[in-house]
Amino acid sequence: MKKNSISQFIFIDYYSATPKYLQLANSITKGIGEGKISKDDVLPSINEISAEFDISRDTAEKGYKHLKQKGILGSIPGKGYFVKNIDVKNNLKIFLLFNKLSVHKKIVYDAFVKAIGDNASVDFYIYNNDFDFFKRLILNKKNDYTHYVIIPHFTEGYENTCEVLNTIPKEKLIILDKLVRGLEGDYAAVYENFEKDIYEALEKALPQLSRYHTIKIIVPAHTYHPREILNGFRSFCEQYAFNYKIVHTIINEPIKEGEAYINLMEDDLVILLEKILATKMKLGKHVGVISYNDTPLKKIILKGITTISTDFKMMGQQAAQLILDQSTEHIEIPFHLTMRASL
Repeated sequence: MKKNSISQFIFIDYYSATPKYLQLANSITKGIGEGKISKDDVLPSINEISAEFDISRDTAEKGYKHLKQKGILGSIPGKGYFVKNIDVKNNLKIFLLFNKLSVHKKIVYDAFVKAIGDNASVDFYIYNNDFDFFKRLILNKKNDYTHYVIIPHFTEGYENTCEVLNTIPKEKLIILDKLVRGLEGDYAAVYENFEKDIYEALEKALPQLSRYHTIKIIVPAHTYHPREILNGFRSFCEQYAFNYKIVHTIINEPIKEGEAYINLMEDDLVILLEKILATKMKLGKHVGVISYNDTPLKKIILKGITTISTDFKMMGQQAAQLILDQSTEHIEIPFHLTMRASL
């Protein structure tokens, strides 16, 4: 077996949300695919990798074992790991950029990674709704990948989104969750129709909502949530003659009989339910609650919380399929109302 300075082909990005063991494995696979790492080359020891790249021994070992399970590496007791197979199919290198990591975004991520398969490496980044960080990540990475899968949600600075996204070749771009107005060219998209979705979901809940005279939606003053949600909410309330209010801070909002609440943020739901429980009013009779984005817990608490939610698993699967099919189709993901006792 040949000694080789494989470390020079390994890169760990500490800003990336991709697990470091996968970054290690992807770097080695990429080096093999580009002919920089050859069959029978001996890899640095686990201790060497751990020390050089400031990762734990467990992480380094997990990266090597991942490649061994794929049949790319072999190992000899007492001597370490070596390149066993150079027949790697890793033509797809994907830049996956999310605004945040939540329970629902994790569903999208897991579904995407599973659907895209083992013949792709995925570098995962989170920009925390910060436009400047979003811009910096894209401009620094725009020549490195075969595809860019991006969720574009910001608390501010969103008016310049197109300027940044238009630097990416459109055949490489897949927009997730929200369409961006003014984006040029033929690009792929898997998206929610926020204005239509909330309007139609509330329309389906009209028999239950009819016992309330006022609907309040809880939206933080500075939020990444699309303004189309509020447009659809207003349209519904005006069409069916409900009093309505946009509440920015639920903690100071009095709870009154005959009101129904829609929450977007999980923290607001906790505060809202605590406030309702502190009264003598009964949830689903005197006060109603609808929560965005279903979770297993919402099926159980207080005999069930009514939810409106998109299919996040489908979103991840469809994004992967667009890449595999080399398609620039725009796919609208369905939105669901799940009726429970809270309404």
